[in-house]
Amino acid sequence: MTCDVAIVGVGKTSFGRHDDSAGLQLGVEAARAALADAGLQWSDVQLAVGGSMSAGNADASVSALGLTGLAFINVFNGCATGGSALTTASAMITSGAADVALAVGFDKHPRGAFDLDPQDWGLGQWYGQSGLMVAPQYFAMKIRRYMHDHGITERSLALVASKASRNGSLTPTAWRRTAMSVDDVTSSPMVCPPLTQFMFCAPGAGAAAVVLASRERAKTITRQPVWLRSVAQRTRQFGAFTVFSPSLPIEPGVETTTDAARAAFAQAGIGPEDVDVAQIQDTEAGAEIVHMAEVGLCEHGEQERLLLDGETDIGGRLPVNTDGGCIANGEPVGASGLRQVHEITLQLRGDAGPRQVPGDPTVGFTHVYGAPGVSACAVLSR
Repeated sequence: MTCDVAIVGVGKTSFGRHDDSAGLQLGVEAARAALADAGLQWSDVQLAVGGSMSAGNADASVSALGLTGLAFINVFNGCATGGSALTTASAMITSGAADVALAVGFDKHPRGAFDLDPQDWGLGQWYGQSGLMVAPQYFAMKIRRYMHDHGITERSLALVASKASRNGSLTPTAWRRTAMSVDDVTSSPMVCPPLTQFMFCAPGAGAAAVVLASRERAKTITRQPVWLRSVAQRTRQFGAFTVFSPSLPIEPGVETTTDAARAAFAQAGIGPEDVDVAQIQDTEAGAEIVHMAEVGLCEHGEQERLLLDGETDIGGRLPVNTDGGCIANGEPVGASGLRQVHEITLQLRGDAGPRQVPGDPTVGFTHVYGAPGVSACAVLSR
């Protein structure tokens, strides 16, 4: 299968608290890092796409990057914003509108849980008054139902979080860089049963950027491109159990994540069994468990065995969230999807340092999922 879009540069900031930097500044920093990685100048970029939830319009970054007159598209799709930026930039290259494009995502969230208005998400005020706009409650409900249906125990949740902390300790730009044991995780304060404090990610600050190029242009930029084999985005179908679902039918429908993953694999011409390393949305530990099966990387109910056997560790058969994922890095909403692409690109290049997956990985997969039921998945290869 011909690959028409290449990733030729990646860059990101550290993730966590950035009290001395505005969110937009972080986006500029990540964009410059990605351009430097590609060996390009801002003037080489013909189109840019970016997004942020709480840190301003991404297109305002041209004030610092340079007033070249290029087209700059702002996008926002919850936690799938980075995946949406990648989708749009890739489509513009395949359409012939640009040979070099930049995708950037950034955010700088205040401390504490997100304070959201139900009406902004198509819901009545009753939804907030009942406490359901606080996302941890949704995550707890979904994983409890899933654990019941598929025989997953609470220990699996702690195994995911402990793995994330180990991988985060190997990632210089991660927010949480202290490895924690399973007991450390389970003994942390309970937030929403069965999820404890260290099973959750936290809103934070950070930015990530990716430089894309057409096949012909990539030949002049790098001898080691990472190919964007596919990227697909989907919204929820009837029956999906998504963030801010006001109701559920008796019979469940196809989950948004499953829909997006199937499309991405079909476009790429390969299957989940070909993936060597994956980045999965892990807003909390249960999300990683559920999404692994929803994207097709394992069967429902198989996750506990994989975790106990270490198969999702860096040295395992299917490493997942090798940089620590959202649990270790936190979640600046606009940046998460492109952070995932940054990590997979390093892994496929062999540049991931102490967290490098052994065995010369050649195929990577990324998955993001956001409210109110949006998912974007991508397949990358050498």
